[in-house]
Amino acid sequence: MSGRFVRASKYRHVYGQPTKKELCYENVRASNNAWDSNLIKVNPLYLAVNWNASGGGAFAVIPLSERGKIPDKIPLFRGHTATVLDTDWNPFDDHVIASGSEDGKVGIWKVPENYSVFTEQGESIADVSPVTKLSAHTRKVGHVLFHPVASNILASSSGDYTVKFWDIEAGKAKTTLKHNDMVVSMSFNYIGSLIATTARDKKIRIWDPRSERVVVEGPGHAGAKNQRLVWMGEYDRIATTGFSRMSDRQVAIWDTTDIKKGPIGDFYMLDSSAGICMPFYDAGTKCLYLAGKGDGNIRYFEYDNDELYPLSEYKSAEPQRGLAFMPKRGVSVHNNEVVRAYKTVNDTLIEPIQFIVPRRAETFQSDIYPDCPSSEPAISAAEWLDGKDAAPKLINLESVYDGVEPIVVDGTIPTSAPVPEAAEPGPAAPEPVKEEPKPTPATTHKVPEKDLDKILSTPTVDDMLAKASEAEDAPVPALLAKEESSWDAEDVYEPATETPKLATDTLKTDTESPKQAVEETIPASSPLPTPMAVTASAAEPITEPAAGPTPKPTGAGSLVASKLEALHNHFTDAKKTLESYEQRFAEIIASNAKELASRDDRIGALEQEIEKLRTLVVAKAGTAEEAPVEVNGIKKEVVDATPEPAEETAVEN
Repeated sequence: MSGRFVRASKYRHVYGQPTKKELCYENVRASNNAWDSNLIKVNPLYLAVNWNASGGGAFAVIPLSERGKIPDKIPLFRGHTATVLDTDWNPFDDHVIASGSEDGKVGIWKVPENYSVFTEQGESIADVSPVTKLSAHTRKVGHVLFHPVASNILASSSGDYTVKFWDIEAGKAKTTLKHNDMVVSMSFNYIGSLIATTARDKKIRIWDPRSERVVVEGPGHAGAKNQRLVWMGEYDRIATTGFSRMSDRQVAIWDTTDIKKGPIGDFYMLDSSAGICMPFYDAGTKCLYLAGKGDGNIRYFEYDNDELYPLSEYKSAEPQRGLAFMPKRGVSVHNNEVVRAYKTVNDTLIEPIQFIVPRRAETFQSDIYPDCPSSEPAISAAEWLDGKDAAPKLINLESVYDGVEPIVVDGTIPTSAPVPEAAEPGPAAPEPVKEEPKPTPATTHKVPEKDLDKILSTPTVDDMLAKASEAEDAPVPALLAKEESSWDAEDVYEPATETPKLATDTLKTDTESPKQAVEETIPASSPLPTPMAVTASAAEPITEPAAGPTPKPTGAGSLVASKLEALHNHFTDAKKTLESYEQRFAEIIASNAKELASRDDRIGALEQEIEKLRTLVVAKAGTAEEAPVEVNGIKKEVVDATPEPAEETAVEN
């Protein structure tokens, strides 16, 4: 019943389970370099961390079995003269790791046997040196990535705007992909025949690395910050995370065969946070995991029918800056764990997070554990460089569940772009058989009753204009509002036993006279009949009518002709009416223009009068003392305040 209301999914209830602090990896000193990488990488045996070390670049390798607080001083993998920016584990040798550094070198390292971060008291700590260093880049190496199928093939991106492919056994760069800007993310497809890259020029490119050419190219996210991408398993789809022009975080799905047409279903907006989103795709469960730098949460979506369906979200108050995902062969099958992530917490702790499918059964759950890539390469480096392709070799996780030696089987290369279907494919509909047109009998054409009903029910121009006039609440012209006289088809229609075929090669449009007699052949799907001349027999050629008086149409043909003539007249009248409306509108517009011009003239005259009054007021401002002054609401005349000389008075003796 739940399928009627909720989309059916085996992974709808996947939840993230954090690890207790005592089972985490404490006292870690992750690099504080601002370069955009995942900081940590993991395989079934070891955890690599870009280390905050002095005296040149270094990274640390921590065995997964050594949980808890690690010592203050541990053996480091030293050999670079500048900060280590990225690392990647060899998928076919869990003891081999590659590193890229700001010194422009690529280092290849091998973890010593019985390696441990814990040393005996008094024992000296010995750092690990690289097995080889690859030099061909002229600037810093920002990302390294091993090939998923061929052994000893490594891709590296650099600030010199190139991606190089190395045969690490030979120690040489075999091919180079030249970009227009610095590459910030790259990902191989399922069989490793193509690689997708995105650079700071905001372009997404699909490359053939062996021929050094771009297969597909197109614009990506429009935001200024870096975007990431990941190839979605065996599908010819890639998922990208980036930013919009308004700095909103986005995720998108792209068809790798045509990047230019934009993402499938447009961009999905996540939120407005500023941290770059790190994507990871699990091909076994077809789920996409997104973790933003500076976020404490990890979102995950299920990919189906070119759509991303939100499943749930792992929430935590501790933000992450680095993130790594365990290869599928390293998860705990007994706990129904489908994915395990390792995230950094405050650059001092690494916390494992298990994503579990809740199941009550205590047996192997084959429906959530398809075959996964093994640790054996399918082809050698020389074979891949020569142009050979192969699918990854697979193992059945049930053997891992039973604790026996895994059986390795060859994978299959997808025959074509395996795009998921929108629905279950049903039986294919048979293609319609094209029949040759049969000659019509040499009799008057009989219009089938269903086609005649279509003709009669076809709305006329009167009907359409009347409906439009009612909607606009406007009167309908009398010329167009008159109704057409009704006619009864039963008086002239005679049902035919067989509907004749339309002979398209014998039709000829009558262009000489609209009132000429015609006989009509109307297909069942025709929405509106058009005047045509149809011969009595498809096998006979069409001849011009003899000169003389026009014969009077009879039967269904006369009805069709009269109907067409009425429609022609209606269209002519409608055209004339529209032309008169246009002329009237033009006159109204001209009249309004004249009225506006006269108003502008009157406004100009008023402005001149106001200016004259203002000038007059200013001119009379000097004689303001002669004007009456209002004091306490009483107007008084201003008088000369100059005192007059006092009259002399006689002094009496």
